[in-house]
Amino acid sequence: MAVFNHPEFDNHEQVVFCSDKTTGLKAIIAIHSTKLGPAVGGCRMWDYVADEDALVDVLRLSRGMTYKNAMAGLPLGGGKSVIIGNAKEIKSEALFRKFGQYVHSLSGRYVSAEDVNITTADISIVNKETPYVAGLEGKSGNPAPFTALGTYKGLKAAAKHKFGNDSLEGKTVAIQGLGSVGFYLCEYLHKEGARLIVTDINQDAVSRAVAQFGATAVGLDEIYSQTCDIYAPCALGATINDQTIEQFKCQIIAGCANNQLKEQRHGEILRQKGILYAPDYVINAGGIINVYLEMRAEGYNADESTAKVLEIYDTLLNIFQRADAQGKPTNEVADLMAQEIIERGGK
Repeated sequence: MAVFNHPEFDNHEQVVFCSDKTTGLKAIIAIHSTKLGPAVGGCRMWDYVADEDALVDVLRLSRGMTYKNAMAGLPLGGGKSVIIGNAKEIKSEALFRKFGQYVHSLSGRYVSAEDVNITTADISIVNKETPYVAGLEGKSGNPAPFTALGTYKGLKAAAKHKFGNDSLEGKTVAIQGLGSVGFYLCEYLHKEGARLIVTDINQDAVSRAVAQFGATAVGLDEIYSQTCDIYAPCALGATINDQTIEQFKCQIIAGCANNQLKEQRHGEILRQKGILYAPDYVINAGGIINVYLEMRAEGYNADESTAKVLEIYDTLLNIFQRADAQGKPTNEVADLMAQEIIERGGK
């Protein structure tokens, strides 16, 4: 398995492979950059088909965190971790404590938090072995509501740029993924009067959305071809690819999933098709903003966190306007803006 010459390596500062036979832990911690501060990013537990898939995921997610933190104006670098395995089968206190020991061995270069299939309770176990965690109950807690708020405001910014006003009333939004953030997003959209089309591997979540929001349920592979105003990817990444792009019948793509573009070139294809894309690491930064405000010496303040999350709206409008002016895809413009911030901060 290639590492240094891997297409997604992108000059990562450090990649740590963690293994413990007794607990069954198999994990990868990736630190992309610490130029702006300690690398902060959540831990994801997933039953990857192959170790190579786990490596690709953690490298892409780690890089995304570097850019996410930069664009959110946070003095943080980018990192991420993945634990390989089925969350319903391998979770144990011993496993999370061993993972915490690996995190602690990095002496604060990496700070972990929640991500897919990891709860605040899991992170509290990691916290028994290391102080280098965030998103703890009793402090900032679950970051999902803040991620959802930022995503919702991001949808409104995209609507403002594309349609001339930011009202989502009467707009049809196709939401892929009804996890914690996706379901909170549904609540915001339903309250504003949007029509919802939903799908998820968890049929209980789909049934709840249908019952609570009057959503229309479709199959997992049918979500891409729905006629809608906005497609909101809120599950795992790479759902914007050569196969799905040909199916899209939307004018905007804006959702909370990480690494939505399978390849960078797909951003240009969306631009040519007239589909406005909200760069994922900008629109979904609400959670990490909330986590950072927990980490500060001044202490956590929920109102301050909310105010900071609301800035995502203007950040996206700036990206959209620059992309139009320069004739470039929004993902490329966002990357360049993030790189400029990192370069200035690094010096």
